[in-house]
Amino acid sequence: MATLEKEFSKFLAHITYPLVLIVILWICHYYNEYHNHIYNTWGIYPRAIDGLKGIFASPLLHSDWNHLISNSVPMFVLTTLMVVFYKRVALASFIIIYILVGLAVWLFAREVYHIGASGVVYGLVSFVLWSGIFRKNTRSIVLSLVIVILYSGYLAGIVPGKEGVSWESHLFGAIIGVFVAYIFKDILAPDEIELDPWLDEDNTKKSFYLPRDIFEKTKQQRAQELLNARREQEGLDGWEQNSTENY
Repeated sequence: MATLEKEFSKFLAHITYPLVLIVILWICHYYNEYHNHIYNTWGIYPRAIDGLKGIFASPLLHSDWNHLISNSVPMFVLTTLMVVFYKRVALASFIIIYILVGLAVWLFAREVYHIGASGVVYGLVSFVLWSGIFRKNTRSIVLSLVIVILYSGYLAGIVPGKEGVSWESHLFGAIIGVFVAYIFKDILAPDEIELDPWLDEDNTKKSFYLPRDIFEKTKQQRAQELLNARREQEGLDGWEQNSTENY
């Protein structure tokens, strides 16, 4: 029972920050909706000085409740995955993706107001996916496969053409997610490090009755090694005998 309570407490600790983030998104949307979406002009307006505030404000603004919900669910899932599995880099990765996506949209996107957290969501999807490719440990690869299964449909979002969709945010989010995954690929949590089963905990070689590669060698190779070892031993015995006779 104590173990169950401990695991439940750990689970609550992991989802605390993702839940706080979602609550902030919903409060901001409710406030914006209550004021007839007048704050949509706080979105990113590319290459306009006044549009710079959208780098920080636009992910908090959504056009309607469906837009908010469609971003809230993957945002919660992905931030939870990052907190649980990439806790050493989760906060830094989120902040970098959040800011760089907004900056890229401000620099290169069409001159319309861009709002919504979908660019950040695409960045998080890309980060988790490519972390498995760059880190190459079992857990990260499994997470990448989960992301492919859950969010493969997101590929369509980076293609221009759908009216009312900031495909630029999606595209830049996907690109920046790859970049962030790469720069943090060598920062591993202790439980990400896969230990060599042939080493002790202090990284010293374990002692084994048979050589580790005994089953990887052919019978002829083993016989040749045994013959070489015997010749070496006979040569050493002969040298010791000659040395004794000289004295």
